[in-house]
Amino acid sequence: MKTIIQSLKGTRDFYPEVMAVRNWLYRAIADVSTSFGYQEYDGPFLESIELYAAKSGEELVKEQSFVFPDRGGDLITLRPELTPSLARMVAQRQRQLIYPLRWWSFGPFWRYERPQKGRTREFFQWNADLIGVDSPEADAEMIALIAAFFQKIGLSPEDVVILVNNRQLLDTQLIAAGIPPANNPVVSRWIDRRDKLSLTDWTTYAAEIGLSPAQITAMQAMLANFDLWRQSEDLVRLFDAAQALGITSYMRYDPGIVRGLDYYTGTVFEAQEARGDFRRSILGGGRYDNLLADVGGETLPATGYAMGDVVITLILESKSLIPADIFANPAQVLVTVFDQERLPASLALATRLRQAGINVNLYPEIAKLPKQFKFADRLGIRLAAIIGPDEAAQGLVTLKNLTNGSQQTLPVDQLHAAILK
Repeated sequence: MKTIIQSLKGTRDFYPEVMAVRNWLYRAIADVSTSFGYQEYDGPFLESIELYAAKSGEELVKEQSFVFPDRGGDLITLRPELTPSLARMVAQRQRQLIYPLRWWSFGPFWRYERPQKGRTREFFQWNADLIGVDSPEADAEMIALIAAFFQKIGLSPEDVVILVNNRQLLDTQLIAAGIPPANNPVVSRWIDRRDKLSLTDWTTYAAEIGLSPAQITAMQAMLANFDLWRQSEDLVRLFDAAQALGITSYMRYDPGIVRGLDYYTGTVFEAQEARGDFRRSILGGGRYDNLLADVGGETLPATGYAMGDVVITLILESKSLIPADIFANPAQVLVTVFDQERLPASLALATRLRQAGINVNLYPEIAKLPKQFKFADRLGIRLAAIIGPDEAAQGLVTLKNLTNGSQQTLPVDQLHAAILK
């Protein structure tokens, strides 16, 4: 036997049943995004690595990006995220756009990571951003958009939770603990790894990055203080706005949410499965007020988030929340081919039905009708249209219901209404 060439590690083959889920997810995202007045956009799949080096963080640039030289020697990358591209696009037309911008996108991204459950090297991602508003209420709108999406796909507050924090509040706590601002990025990464390491390893790691026993104790006390948000004016306003938006049941303050990317400047948030059965983030985001300036534009406030399709799909599958009807064959009727002589009549009928707005599958060869009916049944097509010698002679067509075996013979011009009925 010949060896079949395998797909690349960390990629997925989108067979029709998998593509159906992706398209259903896209439609849900599109419906919710547009209901909030967000406009769809997209950026290029290829970017200069320089764009991400500006602010995305060393790990993303040096370890997770697919980077290669083009023929001119410039370093190019398959986009690992969209926010820097968005910032560049806005900066290029900054004085021509109408603010605030409400934009969303759903497209492919690539990261060079070790593939595992919930993580692939190629994935699709929903991005939503609100640009031009510097307020906690704008951050609340982001979270409301997420909550509306969860509601639409059937995920309740018992299923998922949106954890929120504020980077400025965190920075204040680090300063109070005597940690120099220059060490904030490495300490943030240490906090972010709290749930990924054992307590012993996590404490050892803290010592390795230079934290004293007193500083470690102060950080542990901070992480146990779930009322700390009341010291942040931004978070108080955020929760007040969330109350008015009716989404607080989906939200919870968590002092351990820091987000890994360096460009976040204020409120940050992350959605997770509420029961902790699947220990991976569903989505994450926050406020990034300086990113436009970092890519050459003028400073402009912004907030946004990104959600990959892999984790959310696994959660929906585990909870049986993906509707069964999305896997249905798009064809409403199979037009059969009785014999070679009647083939032109079948072709013409298929065209007539399609022009009338009916989705048609035409059997591709001459075969006995039972074989054609079996083909339709296996595809989930419920109706079959038959033009035999008798029907052709009288300008009629027989419509057969393959579910119950009933059938009716009627004029061709009445077939459209009969199929819809």
